[in-house]
Amino acid sequence: MPTMRDFGVGRGLVLEAFVRTLFLAGISFLLNFAAFAQDKPKPAYDFSLPREDRIKLAESAAPPEVSGKATVYLLERTGYVKVRDGENGFSCFVDRQTPLNLEPTCFDAEGTATTFPTRIFVEEHRAKGETEEQIQSQIEAGYKSGKFLPPRKPGIVYMMSDSGFLYIAEKNVLVHIPPHLMFYAPYATDRDLGSPPPAANMPHLIRAGQPDAYIIVIPGSATHSGH
Repeated sequence: MPTMRDFGVGRGLVLEAFVRTLFLAGISFLLNFAAFAQDKPKPAYDFSLPREDRIKLAESAAPPEVSGKATVYLLERTGYVKVRDGENGFSCFVDRQTPLNLEPTCFDAEGTATTFPTRIFVEEHRAKGETEEQIQSQIEAGYKSGKFLPPRKPGIVYMMSDSGFLYIAEKNVLVHIPPHLMFYAPYATDRDLGSPPPAANMPHLIRAGQPDAYIIVIPGSATHSGH
């Protein structure tokens, strides 16, 4: 499975390309990819992996101090199954914004109470054979009816795993995504952030204007002063 580094791109451009691709839909890629086959790539999430490996994958989204005390959900072909009760209000699971993605995620208590039910809904209805368009339409209707709720206060989503993969439909390719953090920003737009430039060291929005919009931050590399 290719990463952006496979195309000879350094970390800075990898992050910037990730930011542009993930959060700025419609803006062309910085990278000039070679042509890809028309067949879609194999889904990144492997249901055949041992149960413990898939649990570890979910836990990899957050530091052990967080994920080790979180409720854990295992993604099965029929949907999510709770495999451990937590004690800190967080919920860790493998998210899939498309059926091809692999996105280890840990919601805090607020995200668990509000946004996570939409993720459960999505996987349950995928298992029933419904299309992505049908599912998205029901999610949108659920927010309008009050069945689903946007986050009601600030909070954090850990996506710090190094095992995340994102499907880029325009290029028909799965790419590795860097560890990042997300913060709830219901209905926010780029204007609310001051319309920052699309650079890797800038905050960006995903799902702008939607009830489950997020501010995304990619942490920089740790530096040491020598002390």
